[in-house]
Formats: sequence, structure tokens, C-alpha cells
Amino acid sequence: MKPNHDKRPRRALRAAALVASAALLAACGGDEHSDLKSELDRMTKDMRGRIEKLPEVKPYEPVAYKAEKDAQGKPFVDPFRPSRIEVAQAEKVAPSAATARVNQEQDRAKEPLEAFALESIQMQGTLTQGKETFALVKAGSNLYRVRKGNYMGQNFGVITAIDEGQVSLKELVQDGGGEWIERQSSLQLQEARK
Repeated sequence: MKPNHDKRPRRALRAAALVASAALLAACGGDEHSDLKSELDRMTKDMRGRIEKLPEVKPYEPVAYKAEKDAQGKPFVDPFRPSRIEVAQAEKVAPSAATARVNQEQDRAKEPLEAFALESIQMQGTLTQGKETFALVKAGSNLYRVRKGNYMGQNFGVITAIDEGQVSLKELVQDGGGEWIERQSSLQLQEARK
């Protein structure tokens, strides 16, 4: 009996070799990218871009303000009344005490602790000499001794009081409208880490 040899694997190898040879011959002759271009053309022949229609823009229609009444039947104040706007502008023109203080603060020489943000300064303890109490604060790698009236932080913070647990300050900050206001802040004593 003769062994049964399957001829299918040989045929598949011959077909693969024939295809590879044809591809090599096509690459060697003529336009070197013609096969790539034809394949790209074949794959994209059914593709077409679609641009959706832009939505219709409706014209602006102004609406008149109608002052309604509150629960007691009193009409709400018309925010668009010209006299109300003039009063608000007149109030902004008059400088506040905080604005005057900012002008004074900008003319004086800065103290070393004003270079640090208040959040980065740590109170380490207090020291009493005679009747005066000092606070020991750490900023960066240095330890400073401060008293009532010294400045620290970047918001014109002046020390108003020192006690065993905290340093109280009065700072100047700008509100949402750009006006200067005074704000009370404090620096709490940091507990020693073991």
C-alpha cells in the first residue's frame, strides 16, 4: 500500500509564493506607490464626507423688566433705575478706610515676613520679656520673633494681638468688586511633632 500524501499544503504554499512574487514584480516596476494608491482608491470610493446643516440662529428679542411684588405686596426695587445706578457709582468714588490704609502700606518699607504667604508661616511658641509678649514663627528655614504691630503675610497683615495659642492679624484683601476690605486672620500654634 502506498502512503496517502495530502497535496493541499503544497498547493497553499505554491499560491502564497505566487502572490508574493507578483507583489514583488509589481513593486519593482513603474510607479512605486501605484499599488498603495489603487488600494486606497478602492477602499475610499464609497466614502463621502457629510456636513450637517448649521442650526438656525433665532434673532434676539429684548424683554422689558417688570418689577413684581414681594409677599407683603410691596414692589421690588427696580435694579435698572438710573438713580440707583448713580448712587452705586457715587459710593465707589468715595475711598474707604481700607483703601487709604493700602496707600499708606505701599509707601512703607516691607518687613521680612511679608515675603511669605500667611499659610506658609507657622507659629512655634511665645516668649515673654517684661510686660511684652512675642511670638516665635517659622517661615522657610528661619525662626523669627514678632510682636504686636509687626507685619507678616502678603496681604498687608499687621499683628493685632498675641496670646499663647495664636497670633491675630488684620489683613487687607480685595473683594469681588475690586474694593479693599479688612479681614481678621489668625495664625494658630503648631503642636510639636514627635
